Amino acid sequence: MRTSTLTKPIVLLSIALLSTLLFFAFFFEDKPYSSSSSSDSMARTFILWLHGLGDSGPANEPIKALFKSPEFSNTKWLFPSAPPNPVSCNHGMVMPSWFDIRELPLTASSPNDEISVLEAVKNVHAIIDKEIAGGIKPENVYICGFSQGGALTLASVLLYPKTLGGGAVFSGWVPFSSSVINQFTKDSIKTPILWSHGIDDKTVLFEAGQAALPFLQQAGVTCEFKAYPDLGHSISNKELQYLESWIKQRMQ
Repeated sequence: MRTSTLTKPIVLLSIALLSTLLFFAFFFEDKPYSSSSSSDSMARTFILWLHGLGDSGPANEPIKALFKSPEFSNTKWLFPSAPPNPVSCNHGMVMPSWFDIRELPLTASSPNDEISVLEAVKNVHAIIDKEIAGGIKPENVYICGFSQGGALTLASVLLYPKTLGGGAVFSGWVPFSSSVINQFTKDSIKTPILWSHGIDDKTVLFEAGQAALPFLQQAGVTCEFKAYPDLGHSISNKELQYLESWIKQRMQ
């Protein structure tokens, strides 16, 4: 019994990572990655991508090759990697993790480790502050993330004191209780949220994503929620294509 309880979360994580890697391997086969022609110092828009549990920033960098619209020619992308941390749902195993996760699969009623979430938020805010200090307007800052990175995206956007361009959550969840709402500012709740979730997600259940809607409504946050049939715990080409158009509409 002890072996099976240890294996299940790791198996779920492995399947999720494998499906994401297979997506990139298939989509980017024979399509070499090309970086933006403009230097970061000329950037007009900033997109921060936060990966999922056990993943890395560099493994997600091919995502930006999908954004071919000329509007993204002056965009700076950043794909940081989470630090190694022990993860409770994997019985303390150390792996790249933005914050602690108590259990997998995640449901609408799963417990959260709010202390480690808020610590991770501070690090994301430091990245945002640096870009704004470098000349990027807050309304041209977009935070995106998958799974654990999606949960951190939501927390970082809602707790940032200024209105940002937007936050895009893929297969994420709300990583804190409604008591945190009183920390949101009148400007932070103006940041729009795009939420994309696969109905067949067995790692972060669809119900966990749906639970965000009443939470965000209570906070006064605008959220566009998109459900994807037959999609498990991974990112689809269709989701990323929509993200491109969603950001394009909001660029200033």
